[in-house]
Amino acid sequence: MESGAVFAGLHPNSPSHHLLLGPSRSAIKILPPPISTDHKLLSPHSLSLQLQKQTRFASFSNHSNNNVNSLRVASPTSNVASELADIDWDNLGFGLMPTDYMYTMKCSQGETFSKGELIRFGNIELSPSAGVLNYGQGLFEGLKAYRKHDGNILLFRPEENGQRLRLGAERMCMPAPTVDQFVEAVKATVLANERWIPPPGKGSLYIRPLLMGSGAVLGLAPSPEYTFLIYVSPVGNYFKEGLAPINLIVETEIHRATPGGTGGVKTIGNYAAVLQAQSAAKAKGYSDVLYLDSINKKYLEEVSSCNVFVVKGNVISTPAIKGTILPGITRKSILDVALSQGFQVEERHVAVEELLDADEVFCTGTAVVVSPVGSITYLGKRVSYGSEGVGRVSQQLYSALTSLQMGLTEDKMGWIVELK
Repeated sequence: MESGAVFAGLHPNSPSHHLLLGPSRSAIKILPPPISTDHKLLSPHSLSLQLQKQTRFASFSNHSNNNVNSLRVASPTSNVASELADIDWDNLGFGLMPTDYMYTMKCSQGETFSKGELIRFGNIELSPSAGVLNYGQGLFEGLKAYRKHDGNILLFRPEENGQRLRLGAERMCMPAPTVDQFVEAVKATVLANERWIPPPGKGSLYIRPLLMGSGAVLGLAPSPEYTFLIYVSPVGNYFKEGLAPINLIVETEIHRATPGGTGGVKTIGNYAAVLQAQSAAKAKGYSDVLYLDSINKKYLEEVSSCNVFVVKGNVISTPAIKGTILPGITRKSILDVALSQGFQVEERHVAVEELLDADEVFCTGTAVVVSPVGSITYLGKRVSYGSEGVGRVSQQLYSALTSLQMGLTEDKMGWIVELK
């Protein structure tokens, strides 16, 4: 897989080149600035451009490839390769902060994705009859980029997100980028928005890939056209509590997913379905909702946007993936980390009654990473966990995973992708 290319004049305030991207591994040409004002910039695939000697660059390389190519982001108005955006890094919440560029790529039904480009971040135009608006034909992903103290930029298992997107697209009758295309598009978008990556320890750059039916369709049918889009935003903690215990309520009537449905893929409709229960819970002071299976109404499924784990002694249990639960990448990683640290791990049916006798409960997800649960309320009864805040196991797994994601410990798993 080719690992990069070169951006010329990729400065948000004074774009100076228009780069055209062809199919994967094709050449990139530098054209004169376009007359239009959208200043479209090409998303690169492995090429080096000779720029003016006085310009300094931020370089990128994929060290897992012996045939290393480089990507450089140059600003024609500054000698500093990557100036941090002027925002309050100490008070980042989890919300959208518009950045400089987003990535877009289109294809028609029955065809494959082959061309993509970086464009200015902003609104997109859709037909009122777009498949995603009328029939919910859409998927999304979530992953993060971290900045190290030495200037390196790290991604955590992006190929897993690319593979999950492809599995979801198959379920939703959509074409999808290849895993290589997905990863290269993520890299390009992150590097184009490098100044928005928080300083080490201040947060991360949240990356949101979208795949949607953008073509017009009136009758119920797959969309005739699809758009793959990536935008990014710097973020802090997902829950306002940060790494502090959250309080959940078990929902017994509203269900997130049903067998045979789409609960096991990251389609947009899964999340709209939880808003009613989640809003009601937050109005009562809870952090979020824990859902039960829709058949027996007794087995744990997941929280609105993250997986759940139950700790008893040295055993860590989590609901098995069976089509109604999203196969979280953080979930998968925590299972491996827990095994490597000597815990016994079980993926199985976990009855709600097991919460009453648990030592700890925690949630995992891209946004929350690991979030300890301080209490769970079920049928009016509140069960609290621990008296000293974050539980030992939650803290241990959180520290192990975040240290790996941020490049503070050696990556023995082969999960980290370095961009610089």
